[in-house]
Amino acid sequence: MNKFLGIFILAIFSFSCSSNLDFNQVNNLKLEPVFVANLASFDVSANQFVTNGAEQDVFLDVANFDVFKDSFFDKSLKKAELFFEINNTINRAYSIDLVLLDVNDTPLYTIPFNVPAYSGAENLVTKTEIFENNNLVLLKSTTKIAFTITMLTGPPLSESSLGSLKMRSSATVYLVVR
Repeated sequence: MNKFLGIFILAIFSFSCSSNLDFNQVNNLKLEPVFVANLASFDVSANQFVTNGAEQDVFLDVANFDVFKDSFFDKSLKKAELFFEINNTINRAYSIDLVLLDVNDTPLYTIPFNVPAYSGAENLVTKTEIFENNNLVLLKSTTKIAFTITMLTGPPLSESSLGSLKMRSSATVYLVVR
């Protein structure tokens, strides 16, 4: 009886419904992932704008930016949003330029910021730059980012001056993978 029941159940499963699978559907697969990552940051104390008792009006830093050396990322990137937040607790106003540079140090795109002097209340400056179409081509050509911080006129700073100028940024990237 057990043999008969086993053969009967096996026979039922042998005649189950099935359909042909279309493995060509994978050719139509399109993934659209979104990633968020830290981009760049700095924290400059007020006393770093003073050298040997003299104010330094301009502060320059250049960082390598080789994200697009990877051909997959370069090919798949469809949009990028760069978010910046600057917090000034120094009693001086600043002009900040973030400049995207190509392999020959040629400026491709400039993102300007006007940062007011600290007056006792929270002093945040935020900005979002969206790169699509032609601007995305410029972003993909970027190999370095230059930060130029220019201190505007105001009360003199000394080596004992308090406060800082902080920037943090992030990138949200939209990819299309086929």
